[in-house]
Amino acid sequence: MKRIRLGIIGCGGMSRTHAQGIAKCTDAVEITAVCDIIRERAQNTADGLDSNPYVTTDFKTMVDYVDAVLVILPHDLHFECGMFFADHGKHILMEKPLCNSEEECLALIEKCEEQNVVLMCAYPVRFYPGLLKLKEMIDSGEYGKVMQMSIWTEQLVKVDYNRWIGTSRIGGGQLFSHGCHYIDVLLWFLGNPVVGSHIGTKVGTPWMMREGTSAVTMLFENGAIGYHGATWGARGTKMQYDYQVMTEKALLNYDRANKEIRVYSKAFEHVSGQEKSQQSVEVVWREDETSKNTQFELLHFVDCIQTGKKPITDGRSALQSLRVIWKLYDAENHETMADLRGLGLPTE
Repeated sequence: MKRIRLGIIGCGGMSRTHAQGIAKCTDAVEITAVCDIIRERAQNTADGLDSNPYVTTDFKTMVDYVDAVLVILPHDLHFECGMFFADHGKHILMEKPLCNSEEECLALIEKCEEQNVVLMCAYPVRFYPGLLKLKEMIDSGEYGKVMQMSIWTEQLVKVDYNRWIGTSRIGGGQLFSHGCHYIDVLLWFLGNPVVGSHIGTKVGTPWMMREGTSAVTMLFENGAIGYHGATWGARGTKMQYDYQVMTEKALLNYDRANKEIRVYSKAFEHVSGQEKSQQSVEVVWREDETSKNTQFELLHFVDCIQTGKKPITDGRSALQSLRVIWKLYDAENHETMADLRGLGLPTE
C-alpha cells in the first residue's frame, strides 16, 4: 500500500523516543513535515531523516504536506492542534493524555467521527509484546482467576520550575500525565472497576503542582484488585517498570526492565505456625527488543487508516482511563472513595 505522509508536531525529548519506532516503519510511513516552535529543534529532527521533510514553526502551515500527524505537544495544546487537523481531514495520533478535560476530549472525538478521521491515543504500553503475552497467558485460564494485578513505575522526572510539566498545563499530576497508561492497562486486564482510591504526595517532587508520587487501588466487578504505584521522584529503583499478576495458581511477572516474563509458583506456605518455602521460578518468555516499542502503535495507527478499522486505543477508549483518574482525584479531594461503576473500556 501507499505510504502514509506523516507530520511530527513537537520535536522535544519525547520525539526522540518516537523516532526509534518511526525508523522501523519506513515501509509504512514517510515523514514529510516536522514542526516545533523552536526552529532549530525542528531542523535537527529533519536533518536526521532521509525524507527531506518540510520544516516549520507553525503546525497550520504543514497541513498540505501530510495525511496524518503525530502530536507530541504539551497537554494543554492537544485540543487546539487536534481540532485543526480534524477539521482538515487529517488522521491524528495524539500523545497521551488525549486532552486536559472531558469537554475537550468529547469535542475532539466527535469532530473526528464527523470528519471520518482516525483518532488514536499514543498508548504504546498496550502494544508491548511482553504485555500482550502476559494478557494471553491470563486469558488462557491456565493459571486460574486473577486475584490482584500490581503495576509499578519508578522514574526520576526532575524539571526546572519554569517548565510546563510542573505547572497546571499538565492537567493534573504524574497519575494523569503518565499513570493514564497504566490505568488503561488495568481496565484492559481486569474489566469493569467498581470502587477505588488515590493518594498522592509532592514529597520528593517539589517542582510538581500536583502529586509526583501516587498510589491507586481499585476493586473490579470480577473481585480482582488493581494497584498502581508510581513516582517521578525515584532516586533509586528496584521495580522500574514491573507488572505482577497474582492468580489462584501462580504469580506472573512481566519485568519490563529485564524484558522477560517469569512464573512464580509453589511459593510460600504457612501451616500450623510453620513457614515452608518451595519457590519455583520459570522464565517463560524473553524479548530481544531494546526500544520502547513505539513502532507497534504506529503500525496499528497506519493499518487503521488504510483499512478503516477502529484503533485499539481510540478516543473513547482513552477517555475512559481519564474519567477514572478524574473520579479518583475528586474522591481524594473529598477524602472519600471513588464510585467507578460504568467506567470500564468501551466494547462493541
